[in-house]
Amino acid sequence: MKRIFYPLAMATLLGFFGILYYYQREPVREIDERAASIFNGMGWLEAMAFIGEQWMIFAASFLLLVFLWAFRHDYRGMLFVFLTVGAGNALNQLLQQWFARPMPGFPEEMAAYSFPSDHAMVGLLYLFTLAYFLGERAGTKTIRLSIWLAAALLTMLTALSQVASGAHYLSDVLAGLCLGYTLFVLVAIWYEMRERHFRKRTSVRSAEREDIVER
Repeated sequence: MKRIFYPLAMATLLGFFGILYYYQREPVREIDERAASIFNGMGWLEAMAFIGEQWMIFAASFLLLVFLWAFRHDYRGMLFVFLTVGAGNALNQLLQQWFARPMPGFPEEMAAYSFPSDHAMVGLLYLFTLAYFLGERAGTKTIRLSIWLAAALLTMLTALSQVASGAHYLSDVLAGLCLGYTLFVLVAIWYEMRERHFRKRTSVRSAEREDIVER
């Protein structure tokens, strides 16, 4: 990943904590209500929610795991998927239970929680993970850019579909996007550091073998 994305991850982490601090205060509630009135009733946007459904996330992640295992033997890449999609989903569920913010229109006793939005957070994680590995195989920068733009657009549509359907507040969605992006970049940094270390170690071993052969 380009290093310009690293400080953005720090900004999104701060953004998440900022939303966490203010989301129950009146100014944010007013913004949530205004956003709900703007997006509510957009049927085409509400229909985009299927992109972030659990079955879609599972299917896409499973196919990516099969691809990484069968065609690339990239076991660190498989761990990448588990850390972003799997751990990200678990973290999201934990946070929802921890903050216990009722979903819009749901009474607290129904135990349906909304902060941060799972569609926004896990949707970003699996779409960006797909874009990351598909972009690696792209032949040109134009194709790579198109893949990332498509992932970003689908992520935004998935996130806003939750506001349109009334399932989440806008603050839930923004918190999910911020935290999801931060987690994605952290995993990508780990993965790229391990890949550089592996390539360096392989290069050293190759040089040592060549030196032994020459002797």
